[in-house]
Amino acid sequence: MRSRVWWGTTTVVLGGLLAAGCGSGDGGEASPAAGKAASDGYPVTVTDCMGAKTTFSEAPQKIVTSNASSLELLLRLGAGDKVIGTGFPPGKGTLPAELGAQAQNVKVLSQTVIPKEKLLGSGADLYIDTFANMNMGGGMGDAPTEEEFKAAGIKHIYLKSTACAAQSKSPVTDLTAVEDDITSLGAVTGTSAKAKELVTSMMEKADAVRKAVGGTAEAERPTYFFFDYDAGTKQPMAVCNRQIANAVITQAGARNVFADCDGDFEPVGWEDVIAKNPDWIQLGVRNRGSEAANKKAFDEAQKWLETNSATKGLKAVKEGHFLRIGSEQTTIAGVENADTVEAIAKALYPGKVG
Repeated sequence: MRSRVWWGTTTVVLGGLLAAGCGSGDGGEASPAAGKAASDGYPVTVTDCMGAKTTFSEAPQKIVTSNASSLELLLRLGAGDKVIGTGFPPGKGTLPAELGAQAQNVKVLSQTVIPKEKLLGSGADLYIDTFANMNMGGGMGDAPTEEEFKAAGIKHIYLKSTACAAQSKSPVTDLTAVEDDITSLGAVTGTSAKAKELVTSMMEKADAVRKAVGGTAEAERPTYFFFDYDAGTKQPMAVCNRQIANAVITQAGARNVFADCDGDFEPVGWEDVIAKNPDWIQLGVRNRGSEAANKKAFDEAQKWLETNSATKGLKAVKEGHFLRIGSEQTTIAGVENADTVEAIAKALYPGKVG
């Protein structure tokens, strides 16, 4: 199986499925000691996918992020001024105006994976990794070992909602892991109050949807296909049950038609999509940087489905059941996952979700 992760407008094919150090599906929570630290201060201890601990005696001052996902969370937490570099920078227009302006001030260490030597020589005291250890392929170089991170004076932690998800023991059906990552980063960076505010907002939105659609029997919930248009149309890329999008779809009261595949993403055939015959299709388009450009991309994705001989007979296509919701806020762990839950539910359950 191949795993694809979209950051901004860049595509990376991840070989190895986030393999090393990802035996648990737990979210990026701080340990019980860290929970106490949220109110009493440092030390703060967090764990990786396998339970190994990293302890902070004080807030990090020079942070490097592996990509736009962890960068955005730090910006939302109010710790953006501590970020000295990032890989996979956010694409133009992918962040709200204020956050986007802040992101532009962050040094881009690489448009893709940060080269090993550049990362180790960055001067960072913390590296936040969304990928976990893996063979990135494409001649991008090897990831530093934990010993090399230590020698460079860099603490290395993960966004566990994404780094560990592909190897989790059970499907991801709620946003707990994302919320735990936010709580953990808040504890590490000394922004726990803001983290609590963000998590509370996410929980309120998801809870409101759950109450509104919770009485709908599983068999009566609409079936749903995330059409990853930017992954290409020759062979569709299915969102599987370990990907955060599966949690978003499930929380919204829908049934992911490919929830039976274990992992994050998996290439399938159009015959598989036809056999599923979804009730609704989300046009998965990455942000193009402007409303007009996004509309054009959504129009292209919809037209392709409506004119392609293999897909024009699908129930969702014939009934015009398309959702125009961006890929990033659906497939990348972040605060906007809860907004996507709300948006999907409003479309699928008109009158029930306010």
